[in-house]
Amino acid sequence: MGDTDTNSWMKTLPEPARAYLDGRRLDEVECIISDLPGIARGKAMPASKFARQTQFFLPNSIYFQTITGGWGEAAGEDGFTEPDMVLKPDMDTATAAPWTGDWTLQVIHDAFNQDGSPVPFSPRNVLKRVVEMYRKEGWEPVVAPEMEFFLVAPNVNPAEAIKPMMGRSGRPAAARQAYSMSAVDEFGPVIDDIYDFAEVQGFEIDGITQEGGAGQLEINLRHGDPVKLADEIFYFKRLIREAALRHKCFATFMAKPIEGEPGSAMHIHHSVVDAKTGNNIFSGPGGEETPAFKHFIGGLQQHLPAAIALMAPYVNSYRRYVKDHAAPINLEWGRDNRTTGIRIPIAEPNARRVENRLAGMDCNPYLAIAGSLACGFLGLKNGLTPSEMFKGEAYEGEGDIPRDLFSALNLLTSNTEIADLLHPDFVRVYSIVKAAEYDEFLQVISPWERDHLLMNV
Repeated sequence: MGDTDTNSWMKTLPEPARAYLDGRRLDEVECIISDLPGIARGKAMPASKFARQTQFFLPNSIYFQTITGGWGEAAGEDGFTEPDMVLKPDMDTATAAPWTGDWTLQVIHDAFNQDGSPVPFSPRNVLKRVVEMYRKEGWEPVVAPEMEFFLVAPNVNPAEAIKPMMGRSGRPAAARQAYSMSAVDEFGPVIDDIYDFAEVQGFEIDGITQEGGAGQLEINLRHGDPVKLADEIFYFKRLIREAALRHKCFATFMAKPIEGEPGSAMHIHHSVVDAKTGNNIFSGPGGEETPAFKHFIGGLQQHLPAAIALMAPYVNSYRRYVKDHAAPINLEWGRDNRTTGIRIPIAEPNARRVENRLAGMDCNPYLAIAGSLACGFLGLKNGLTPSEMFKGEAYEGEGDIPRDLFSALNLLTSNTEIADLLHPDFVRVYSIVKAAEYDEFLQVISPWERDHLLMNV
């Protein structure tokens, strides 16, 4: 490939990627996709080779793998033959990998079957499918995610409890310091790198705050297109981990990493815009709430139990849903009420939105956003009516979401409306892989069991 070809290809990159490479020679391109857990998988190749090809191949078994490296028996009627998928780059996602030792770009790819159809159990394809359902109705869904995570001390022995990281003061990060600027300052060097990496990658952070847990932070992202925002969260998880490792700590997105501390959520704010007028369909001409606003809430209330398996994908996820531990336990909705599972934030009519507070940060962002949007879509299409608005502290109510992964999977597989929206083959594969993970977990005997059952039963 000559220099002219190289320069021509480079001119098609998004502006932040072009700025990153200005005056430099691109060494490597990481061709990546998200698997079911949200782990980046793919191939790294020299930039010259990437520029000469329009696609590459990986086996579809990537989507049958559990978080432990095991396998779910999800290959289908043809058996476990591991046929290749065709992976095609979405060049709009090209972004820097600024922590690497050379000049490297990451590019997210879309997965297709060899007949050209989208692979139905690819998480990015699942979200694209749901977004397309909205667009067929003349709607544009808009989301704004919030990411919570912990910075913790390095943990190389799984038998040991996870501990908060050491702050710059030399003291372990303290809990119960929500919104404290001093607490944020404790992690200053890590946050500086997060900002620097995000700027180089072209991501806009709306704000960083200290949350209620020891070493727990929250990053808010600007609202926008669901697929674009899911791409950013997919990238952000790696970015944040790399920033933490530079300062001898771990970043974890586990839903409940530290006993006695709050869990980490990925709250999702939703609104829906009329594609022709650009108006928020949740607000009328006079700024009043519309029937569509209530129908969206009704859809979340009716269908979220079936989508929880996408928002709480591991056995650890359900440790968040404990009464009075800063996570919702039911599907009540309320205005400016952070104890309800569905919250209506204070906003101007053109920014009226609905916040889903149930998803954990351990979710795959493509799947959690797809599941949440699917619930709202069914509310809009079927004219579902929500319950009366809840007033008071919703933690005191009864829980009405599944308490464990096995129950959540049963609700997912039995809800045909959700399955049809996400794609039945996705639900089939996802439920098989997650059931395999659950079986793997059941083979592990916990310290609680040894402590309380060994000599007492």
